[in-house]
Amino acid sequence: MGADAAVSRIRALRRRLLAGAALLAVLPGTALAQTAVPPPVTATPVTADDGLSSDALYIDADTASREGDVITASGEEERLYARFQGHTLLSRRLTYDLARGIGTASGEVELTDPARNTVFSSQLELGSDLTAGVAVDFATRLANGASLMAATAVRRSENVNELNYALFTPCPICDADGNPKQPSLSIQAEKVIQDEELRAVLYRNAVFKLGGVPVFYTPFFAHPDPTVDRASGFLVPTFNYDDGRGLSVETPYLRVVSPSEDWLISPQFNTRVVPFLNLQWRRRFADGTVVARGGYTLARNFGNFDLDGDGDAESNVDFGDRTSRSYFLAHGRFDPTGPWRWGFTAERTSDKTLFDRYDIQDPYQDNGLYYGDQRRLISQLYAERQTDRSYLSIAAFSIQSLRVTQFNDITPALNVFESDGALPLVAPLIDARWEPGQTILGGRLRLKGSAVSLYRDDYFGSPVLRPGVIPTGSTAGLPGVDSRRVTGQFDWRRSLTSPAGVRYEAFVDGRVDAYSIADLPPLAGPTDETITRQRATLGLDVSYPLIRRFRGGADLILEPMGQVSLSTDPDLDARIPVEDAQTLELDQSSLFRVDRFPGHDLLEGGARITAGLRTTLRWSEAQSASLFVGRSMRDSNQDGFLVPIPDDPGRLYDPTGLARQTSDWVVQADFRPSDRIRGWGHTTLDGSGDVRRAEAAVDGRWGRRNLATVSYIIDRSNPVNGPLNRNYDFVQLAGQQFIHGNWGVTVAGIADLERDLITRSEVGLLFDDDCFRIEVGYRRDNTRVRPTGPSDGVFFRLNLATFGGSGYGSNGLR
Repeated sequence: MGADAAVSRIRALRRRLLAGAALLAVLPGTALAQTAVPPPVTATPVTADDGLSSDALYIDADTASREGDVITASGEEERLYARFQGHTLLSRRLTYDLARGIGTASGEVELTDPARNTVFSSQLELGSDLTAGVAVDFATRLANGASLMAATAVRRSENVNELNYALFTPCPICDADGNPKQPSLSIQAEKVIQDEELRAVLYRNAVFKLGGVPVFYTPFFAHPDPTVDRASGFLVPTFNYDDGRGLSVETPYLRVVSPSEDWLISPQFNTRVVPFLNLQWRRRFADGTVVARGGYTLARNFGNFDLDGDGDAESNVDFGDRTSRSYFLAHGRFDPTGPWRWGFTAERTSDKTLFDRYDIQDPYQDNGLYYGDQRRLISQLYAERQTDRSYLSIAAFSIQSLRVTQFNDITPALNVFESDGALPLVAPLIDARWEPGQTILGGRLRLKGSAVSLYRDDYFGSPVLRPGVIPTGSTAGLPGVDSRRVTGQFDWRRSLTSPAGVRYEAFVDGRVDAYSIADLPPLAGPTDETITRQRATLGLDVSYPLIRRFRGGADLILEPMGQVSLSTDPDLDARIPVEDAQTLELDQSSLFRVDRFPGHDLLEGGARITAGLRTTLRWSEAQSASLFVGRSMRDSNQDGFLVPIPDDPGRLYDPTGLARQTSDWVVQADFRPSDRIRGWGHTTLDGSGDVRRAEAAVDGRWGRRNLATVSYIIDRSNPVNGPLNRNYDFVQLAGQQFIHGNWGVTVAGIADLERDLITRSEVGLLFDDDCFRIEVGYRRDNTRVRPTGPSDGVFFRLNLATFGGSGYGSNGLR
């Protein structure tokens, strides 16, 4: 190092030390921790670990001097640099007047706080008490991307900042290359007040601009501070049109009670029917959360009661007087310290079609330990205990059904719905599992226990009751069948791998069930029965993965797998109601289970051989394809799995695919040819090769934001047509395509191929950028559940950055 360079470094170091010492001697340690410009309010304090104590200040400046009571530091070649309490300051000049207690930073001032919010100004001035200050040519960029600019900014008090001739935008003001661009959305105002105590930004004479073009003026406007997670105020309204309600506007208002509690008040105003009020309450506790929502109106029934097609409702239709109509949906979950946790759901509605009439958003949600499926509401109370080796759950629940059991061919307003009395009250339902920490005979042992009690008010036949106990005559007046079950089970498995790579897993499974049945139909004999049954299974799983590597890094994996099992007689007593095993999803994972039926009421026995082959090809990390084909064979038919055809009770059919000696074929595939396209499919084929059930979907993305999803589902398990036939055949499509810049189109629809009808469709015009998303389009609803019949209308959806949204996607297709 040369002598001149060494002298230069020493002089620079002396200047920096002098500037730092001079300012530390006259400025309070916290003086520059607050600024003359409006600091953003963060939800939680942000602390910085920069190596400085809370009262320390670091300054790097080219020169520092003192003249009387004025101390000055400046940066000539580069801006001076100051750091204190996690804040950093860059400016050309920094002065402090000891007599007046005023500090001033000028020249390309840039201040950044610990939350990475940045303030820019040509000049900052603040008093010694830090409760008053002035900024000239003020601009701030917040961590969430929003920007706020003003000719002048004045800090009137500790909590109030005033900006004159200001502009606010939640949108980017620079492109990807850093060049200035016109923000998509901005608000220009004569005066803006930022109240940190209210955590709100207030505007006077505000002009809204889209792409720089004025579109709306209001003398007053307010919104939450951009850094606030939640604040009281109106959210973006939702506009809709429905043939039954007419033009509908929902205006949600959020009331924040505390950081852990809020209310959402969302009245729906309609031109053809009386308003409907929606409410939501959320509360977070130390160890849990509760969310409750509900709605209410005092209204008459409405719907499509035009029985003769003349355009008018029939005179003999009784719409009734105005009556209270409401819904309540609540759930809570609490997880205190320890192995126990508990929760609940409470879901009920006064009308079977209330959600459809008023387009209530997302009424069928998965909350709690057990889920109510589509168009069924569940109210439950549950508790769980879980450790590394054990699990225990105790629950009780009841169900309200909104399902249609018989569609009316003239008008959906006269549909027949499923009776709630035919659904069971479950109290209690207990499930337990335990594994010892050590191996047993070199393998893993798992013990299981289960108990349940079910009570029905109304009689319900097939598929709950099996052939042989279903009365052939009238069932009017018969009570519902009650049942109680206790199950104990053990499962032992041990895995071995041979030197050649063949994997063997031996297993032993044993199970005992005890049932108490009450109120059986008279045809079954005594009305009350106690039934016990046992089943033991011995088996072996074998698999032999084979891998072949190709040039270029591709891998081909072949995995033949098989299972041999021998079970005792399953004793499928027809008197046992089938409550928890009515729906079987036969796929790659369930094909090799000992109990392929869900629940406990149905089980298999006898000798069984199951075989399958899984093939997987991977030619990169993001590109792969796989195919599985498998089938099971047994020593005899299982006639106990057959159920009556709904329209022809004298005939039986197999809805499971497991009743014959050979099961249905299971074919399952998925493919990912690139990181932008993926697809999967699953089907079961009967012995003749006919499809029993199938489902497939393909997702694709192209460009930066273009996407589409196509799915197909079919069920052909019911062999007879008729009003109670549950066969279906649907295609669903949803996608968006940008045509020019941020402008594009969206399409969505569901086609019922069974009835040759498009049940629901949407097409819309889309604008979407980093700031907001707008959709305007046309929608038609032909679903058979809506009591108002087919509906045409226009929809409008809006999501704004910072300000919130109208719930884009809330009306998604199901």
